[in-house]
Amino acid sequence: MSPLAGRRGLAGEERRERGTSDRAPEEQGGVIKGPQARRSEAEAIDTAFDAALAGAPVRMLRSDGAEIALAVQRWRGDAAGDDAWLLDRCTGPVLDLGCGPGRLVAALARRGIRALGVDASAAAVAQCRARGAAVVRRDVFGALPAAGRWQHVLLADGNIGIGGDPARLLRRAAALLAPGGTLLVETDPDPGARWSGTARVHTPDGAGMPLPWAVVGAAVLREVAAGLGLRMSATAAGPRSFAELHVEPGTGGEEV
Repeated sequence: MSPLAGRRGLAGEERRERGTSDRAPEEQGGVIKGPQARRSEAEAIDTAFDAALAGAPVRMLRSDGAEIALAVQRWRGDAAGDDAWLLDRCTGPVLDLGCGPGRLVAALARRGIRALGVDASAAAVAQCRARGAAVVRRDVFGALPAAGRWQHVLLADGNIGIGGDPARLLRRAAALLAPGGTLLVETDPDPGARWSGTARVHTPDGAGMPLPWAVVGAAVLREVAAGLGLRMSATAAGPRSFAELHVEPGTGGEEV
């Protein structure tokens, strides 16, 4: 039976969109947290996409001083090159967390694989829909369609950094999987990379809010994953690096 079979079909789930929570913002040390943080993140990403459409450079400045040029143009293009490592490992229904403009969701659909993107950014969701890719505008830590019935969950393009706590995000992603499913994660090219803190998205118009973010390499991901009952079964190293994680039998993917 498909992980998506059951009380509600995927098409019905796709139509059940919700906005983010209206709870009051939580601040700690000058960094907005909670639902307000994720709304701010979505607004910052919207600004980044708008700037990229106009041909402007977009970068992320981390609290440790590191500056990273964001590959927004690649995100907006069609799946190509190293994306094949992720796509070739998808054999059943796929949930793409932080899907952006939906290049991977669209590519999977062309392969005949049912896929759904999740993103909090209105600009990203609009671009995703414009290319015919299925998407919902949701918070990745909120209620999501068909939880526990996905064969694969994607965390591509550095999205392992969402929320600034890779262990929490991995627990969340694992809880969305069907038995025997896999997490497909893009890691930092440096296997030993380990950083968490805050980051701002910068465009020519200025900087966004400081948001919790993280970076991990494959060796660090293996360590974090092992503590959660996740086994690393495959990796690929290069300018873009990837890892495949399986839930170990008997541990389950329960969120904590």
